This record gives sequence, C-alpha cells and structure tokens, in this order.
Amino acid sequence: MPFQSLRCRAVSALAALLLIAAPPTASAQTAYPDKPLRIMVGASPGGGTDILARLLADKFGAALKQPVVVENRPGASNTIAAELTARAASDGSTLLLATNTGQAVAPHLLKLKYDPLKDLQPVGLVAVMPNVLVVPATSPYQNVSELIAAMRARPGSFKYASSGIGSTQHVGGEAFALATGTKAIHVPYRGSSQAHIDIIGGQVEMMFDSTSSAMQQIKAGKLRPLAVAAAKRTPELPEVPTLAEAGVTGADVNTWYGLFVTAGTPRAAVERLNAELAQSLRSADVQDRIKALGGEISATSIEAFAEMNRHEFDRYGKLVKDTGMRAE
Repeated sequence: MPFQSLRCRAVSALAALLLIAAPPTASAQTAYPDKPLRIMVGASPGGGTDILARLLADKFGAALKQPVVVENRPGASNTIAAELTARAASDGSTLLLATNTGQAVAPHLLKLKYDPLKDLQPVGLVAVMPNVLVVPATSPYQNVSELIAAMRARPGSFKYASSGIGSTQHVGGEAFALATGTKAIHVPYRGSSQAHIDIIGGQVEMMFDSTSSAMQQIKAGKLRPLAVAAAKRTPELPEVPTLAEAGVTGADVNTWYGLFVTAGTPRAAVERLNAELAQSLRSADVQDRIKALGGEISATSIEAFAEMNRHEFDRYGKLVKDTGMRAE
C-alpha cells in the first residue's frame, strides 16, 4: 500500500479517536433543567412563605417546562428546609424560598449543621413585607398606647406569638419589649397560620406578624392591626400607623423573602433561575398578589442579593445580642 494512503488512514483514525474522547460542547450538553424541581419552604401551608412559593412554582413550571412542587418542612425557625437544600445535589433541582428568619436570625440562636452563607447560593430577592403588630379582633386594646399601658400594669402576664424561635416575629416582639420597657412571654409556633388559631381564640394576646401572613385574617376581621413595624405605612393598611407614629422607635423589623439553591450549582443554572425570577416578578398577577399581601417586589441581581444576605446576617446578629434573645 502506498505510504500516502497509509498516512491518510492513520490521520483519519486519529481524528476519530479524538472526536470520541473530546468533551461535549456547550450546545451538546443537557439544557437546564432536565428534571423536576422542588421549592423547599420552612413554614406550614397557608403562610406567607408558602403563598409566595406556590406563586413561583406555577411561573417556573410554565417557563422551565418541568414540574415544580412545593415541599413544606416547617420547624426549627425555617432551618429544616434550609438544611435539606444545603445537603441536596448541586444541580439546581432543589430551591429554597427562605426568609431572614432562617438566613439571618436563627443562625445566631441555634446550632446548625450547615453554614447558611457557604452552603446556600443566593439567586435573588423576591419581596419585602413589613411586620404588623396584631391583636385578636376581640381584644380590648384599640391602639398601641393602650396595649403598652396594660403590659406595664401587668408585667410578664402578656404572651406574644411567633412562627418560631429566631423568627422575625420573635425579634419584633423582643425589640418591642426593649423599646417600650415592657415584658412579655414568647410563645413559638410552627408557622404563622398555627399561631393565628391561638391569637384569634384569645390564648395569646399579640403578634408581630408579616403582612403576607396576617393580611387574610386582618381583612376577614379576625385580627386587629395596631401598628406597622416599618418606616412608612403600607398602602394595603393606610389607616394603620407606623410604630414610630404610635410613639415607639427602634422596633421596626420586616420580613424579606429570597430564593436560594444548593451551593455549587452551576453558574448557568443560577443565572437562568435569576432571570426567570425577574420575569415572574414582572407579571401582573404576581405583582397584584404581593401588593395585596402588603409587600414590595424587590428583584435583584445575584450579586446584589448575596451582598444583602451577608449584611442582614451581620445586622440581625447584633439585634439578637442587643435584645438578649435566647433559644428557649
């Protein structure tokens, strides 16, 4: 056989081997997502986190062409759901709709088996909801001044509910006590919806709940809002004063909701989720729903949300120390 013919065959064989051994190109790789997704929620069904998670699940399912289910894993101040996400496969199939309860407060009170700053990758901020001081509709207290006067007259006899130890409701209650020189007993529940049962029933006197959780009961006439723990009034409760307007300063605590995935998830998947989140938050039905819950939409870049997440971790660490909060 001529040398030239042998040389051509050798080159062709070598090219074939290189083609087989070469890694697939970006276009040949499986597009994200290639499997169903789940959104972990650290609260019971019916609360604000659950409502927002189901809104996003519907939008993501349609946009990503994959089933998206919401898994409620309440307890331990939202950290059970967070730990499950932190320990999941880093393929972007497990998402977490978190709040500052689990991300910024609970880590300073509970001994966790994961690092919320290292084991969870921020995707984007969803919404910010002011907390509102509520009492049962049957309560004799019509305003903040009357409530404070009664608490000072009977120190330690009032109970306030929260969605769990280390929740923003817990922080709000302790910050209120510190600012007003009052004392109250903290009664933690496994989510706001469970706390509402006892507040409405009169077993607990008050709660600093997020508007996203409390608004339905307020509109139904079962809870009476006394003040909004924010710098300005919420459009959904225009007649309700801020705590500062009611004479209490230094007790403003809000609740923010953000989307995370397992650390190590490919950057392309994180960017896709951030883009789909921004698109979802631009839709009229989602905007109307969040507005009805008393919240403000706050879409961010991945980097901006990561910076905010770290800043909030530090800020609430100081609040926990200043109020003397403990994991009872």
